[in-house]
Amino acid sequence: MQQISRMLMKLFQRARLEKPGQVDPRAVEFTLSLLIAMYDRSGTGYVKTRSAAAALISLSGDTLLAKYRALFQFYAVPDGKETLITRSALRSLLTDLNQIPAIVGEGCALSCVEIAIHDCFHGVLNAAIVEEKFLSWLRSEPAVLLWLPTCYRLSATEMVSHQARCR
Repeated sequence: MQQISRMLMKLFQRARLEKPGQVDPRAVEFTLSLLIAMYDRSGTGYVKTRSAAAALISLSGDTLLAKYRALFQFYAVPDGKETLITRSALRSLLTDLNQIPAIVGEGCALSCVEIAIHDCFHGVLNAAIVEEKFLSWLRSEPAVLLWLPTCYRLSATEMVSHQARCR
């Protein structure tokens, strides 16, 4: 928890420099509380750094493609000259990401994760997939992660401004 707290302090310090006045002074506290609620329900005082990073990546203001690429890089393993994601790594990623909607009572069962893994690896003979296959699967908006592009679209529309006047 201390390592994640320090990471969040650095993260929000940089955000304050880039966007003065737009970062809540309690951002570290709030974010840490959210991460604890999602990933430490039993109160062990331990949250995996990778799980916390997955949540921060998916909740960031970046583009969907940038989020997907970052998630791949975080969970994939190098294999010679390429980087691949295994079924096991995908299971970890989906389980970690499933904690985000679960915190508001919208998570899915473990079977959803297994179905998603099966769909992602459909027609794949290897034990792991390359980034392009992973991205292609995510672009199909699998049900287990449908909340991610939906939240992205909602946040993107907040910035839309129309020059129309209502009567």
